[in-house]
Amino acid sequence: MCRFLLYKGSDEILLSKLILDPSHSILKQSFDSRLRLDTRRGQNNADGFGIGFYTDPKLGSAPCLFTSTVPAWNCTNLHRIASKTASRLIFGHVRATTEGSLSEDNCHPFTHASLMWMHNGGLGGWKYIKRKLCDRLADKWYLQVKGGTDTEWAFALFLDTLERLGHDPSSAPETGFGPNVLRKAVELTISQINELTDSIPQDILQNEDVDTRSLLNFAVTDGHSVICTRYISSSTDEAASLYYSSGTQWVTRTSDPNDRQYQMERKDRGADIVLVTSEPLTFERENWVNVPTNSILTIHRQTVMIQPIVDKYYERDPYHVRSSAFVQAKGLVSNEKVPSRTASGSGTGTAASRFAAQNLSSRSASPDRARRSRTPLSMYEARIP
Repeated sequence: MCRFLLYKGSDEILLSKLILDPSHSILKQSFDSRLRLDTRRGQNNADGFGIGFYTDPKLGSAPCLFTSTVPAWNCTNLHRIASKTASRLIFGHVRATTEGSLSEDNCHPFTHASLMWMHNGGLGGWKYIKRKLCDRLADKWYLQVKGGTDTEWAFALFLDTLERLGHDPSSAPETGFGPNVLRKAVELTISQINELTDSIPQDILQNEDVDTRSLLNFAVTDGHSVICTRYISSSTDEAASLYYSSGTQWVTRTSDPNDRQYQMERKDRGADIVLVTSEPLTFERENWVNVPTNSILTIHRQTVMIQPIVDKYYERDPYHVRSSAFVQAKGLVSNEKVPSRTASGSGTGTAASRFAAQNLSSRSASPDRARRSRTPLSMYEARIP
């Protein structure tokens, strides 16, 4: 599985402060992914990387993209570029291939006009649904796919869906499509992927032992709003890990130029900076909030909002326990917490959660507040988590 991060801030930030410098930066995750099981640690995220970022609007609305098949830790040009490039909206991705060959065409993020897209996970039963997915696409979206990843085909499906909703993906309004439009298009994209996997004949499922569960941690932006999902097409399994952090400043603990211990500062109730990551970039666990399984996160202006993805896999019971076996088999450890039914409110996580806690150590993990409150996650909105 891959790893990604995104940054959205009111001010520009050097890419190096996210990609290179933090104690558990995405570059370090490319060879030391803490939320993998020990038995899988040999499978690094070494199948290429990509960074995408938005520049001065005078240069156009499309993001700048740099991808390479060289492992991120071994790319001199990445260090050179990241140390001299700043942006208000950044996507970063390190790849561990599941579909598609080692090629720059298969490196995330993927872009079209002002839109940028990346993914951690995989589409269930991919080789059995690929042809049907292609059949759903208008010719222009089918023909723009250059690589062989399920992610790029999912992006094509998203673009096709956005157009069917009445919005031209090639010509975004000056202020973007808006969070509601992007969120609706992402939800419909997920729904269509589920329809495709549901259509695989039963005899194929049984005879060829096809796993139709999709891990769909998507991230998409139009340069203004950002939509992220943490999703699995299952009501009994946990999704791949996803965290976010928000505050007013992303700074080191000291003024020492060699200090790599970053932290999120909160000087007021604003969310001037929002980070979303597959794994926390630091070991300050109180800085990071778990995104619940099967939910969608929206970043717009200074607001972070989390809503459930309500479909047949949605569980209204806040105490519903999901298994970590599937993400363990994929080489991941989920970040989902299991709430306790006791009066004290303290509970124990799954073995996977305990493993993650040991690796990410420090203080107690940020609680999944929507679940802990016993209130179904209908909407969670905050200026600051």
